Amino acid sequence: MAYPEVIRVFATTQEPDYDCPWQTRTPSSSTGSGVVIGGGAILTGAHVVADATFLQVQKPSHPDKAIARVRAVCHDCDLALLEVLDPPGFLDDVPPAEIGDMPRLRDQVAVVGYPVGGEEISITEGVVSRIEVQRYSHSQRHLLAVTVDAAINAGNSGGPVFGAGKVVGIAFQKLNGVDNIGEMVPPPVIRAFLDGVAAGKRPAIPSLGILTQNLENPLLRRQLGVPDGTSGIAVIQIDHGGAAHGVLEPRDVITHVDGLAIASNGTVSWNGQHRTRYDVVLGTRFVGDSMRLGIRRRGEALEVDVTLAPWRPLVPRSRYDQAPRYVVYAGLVFQTLTRDFLGTWDKWWNKAPKEFLNYYYMGTRTADREEIVILTQIFADEINVGYAHLYNEAVATVNAVTPRDLADFDARITAATGIVEITTTSGGVIMFDAAEVARATPRILERYRIPHDRSPVV
Repeated sequence: MAYPEVIRVFATTQEPDYDCPWQTRTPSSSTGSGVVIGGGAILTGAHVVADATFLQVQKPSHPDKAIARVRAVCHDCDLALLEVLDPPGFLDDVPPAEIGDMPRLRDQVAVVGYPVGGEEISITEGVVSRIEVQRYSHSQRHLLAVTVDAAINAGNSGGPVFGAGKVVGIAFQKLNGVDNIGEMVPPPVIRAFLDGVAAGKRPAIPSLGILTQNLENPLLRRQLGVPDGTSGIAVIQIDHGGAAHGVLEPRDVITHVDGLAIASNGTVSWNGQHRTRYDVVLGTRFVGDSMRLGIRRRGEALEVDVTLAPWRPLVPRSRYDQAPRYVVYAGLVFQTLTRDFLGTWDKWWNKAPKEFLNYYYMGTRTADREEIVILTQIFADEINVGYAHLYNEAVATVNAVTPRDLADFDARITAATGIVEITTTSGGVIMFDAAEVARATPRILERYRIPHDRSPVV
C-alpha cells in the first residue's frame, strides 16, 4: 500500500466562549492528517488538535480507530506530536517516515492526506514555488514556510508533504481566493520542534520583543549614524520584559542578526539562497537561547547578546488549550483584551472597536501596563443601574491607578473598601460601594447562572 505511514486524525474539540468566558461552545468534530515518525509518534498540525477533548487515529484502509492524546504541541509553528493510548502496539506494523532535507525551488512534491470528499487517502502533486517567511494563520507568527502549487484542502491539514521519498514538510494552510497555492512547515522548523521536544525545551518560538523600521531612506540612515556601505533596520519600540529590554535602545540600528547582514529593507540572505525577513532566524531557536546582534548606536558599531524570550505582545494573539481569564464584579464582566475576544466580532478587523484594534496593531507592553483590561458586558442589576452603555471599553483606572494587568485589577478591587471607582478610556465613571458589591454578588451569579465570579486563574 502506498504511504502506510500517513494517518487520519479525528478530533472532537470544544472552544472557549469569549462572550461568556465561564463556559465553552458546543463540541464540534473535525478530521485532519498526520504521519508516523520514529518512536511511535504521529506528527501533525497543532491546529488539527487545538482545544481537543478527544482524539482518535486511523490507519489507511483500516476500519478500526485508536484513542490518542497530544504528547507535545507548539502552536507558534503549528506542529504537534500525538501518541496512541489504546490499543497498545497499534502502530507497530507501520514503517516510520523520515524527515528529509529542505526542498529547493521547482522540486517535485506530493501532498498526502485525507481531504474532505472521501474516505481514502489522497495524493496531489506539484512543485515548490516559493520559500520565504510567511504568516502562520494559526498563531499569527511570521516563520519560514514553503509554498507549493499542489492542492491543500480541509482535511489535508497536518498531513505530510513528500519529496524524494521523505517528509519535506507538513501541510498547514492554503491561500484563500486562489487555486492550488498551499503552504507547508519546512524541515528546519520541524526538526527544531522535534529536537526541542526531545530536550524538554519550552514549546514556543522566541521573539526579540522589538518593533523595527526599514532604513531605505538615505537621509534617515545618515541621521542614525549608519555609514555608506552599511545597512540595517532601526529599533523604534521595545517591549517591556522582552528579550531586548535593557539591551537595545530606541533608534539603535541592527546591522546583523545571528551572523547574517540585514539589508535596509529588513531582509537577510537565509541559507545563502533565499532572501526573506530577518526574523527567519528565530524559527529554529528556543526560549533561553543567546543570540548575538550587530548594532550601531549613535554611530558606534557594537555587538550585543540577547537572551531570547517568549513573544508577549500587549494584546495576546490566538491562544489554545486554555480557558479565558475573567472577573465578574457587581455584574460587570472584565477580561483581558485578546485576539480571541476580537474574534467575537464578524470581520473583526473592521467591526471591532477602533480602540481595541489600535491596541492590537500598535500597542506595546510597558512597566505600567502589561495587559489591557476591558469591560465586555454588564448584567443588569440594581447595583449597576446607569452603567449599561459602558461595555466594550478599556479600563483606565481603578481608584485612580492604572491596572497593570487583570491580576492587578482583581487584587485592587478585592482589597478595596468603601467606594470603588472605575474609570473607562471614554471618560466614563463607575462607582460602587464595596460592601454592597459583596452582598449583590451571590444574587447576580444566581440570576444569570454564572458558576463563579472569577476564573480559577486571573
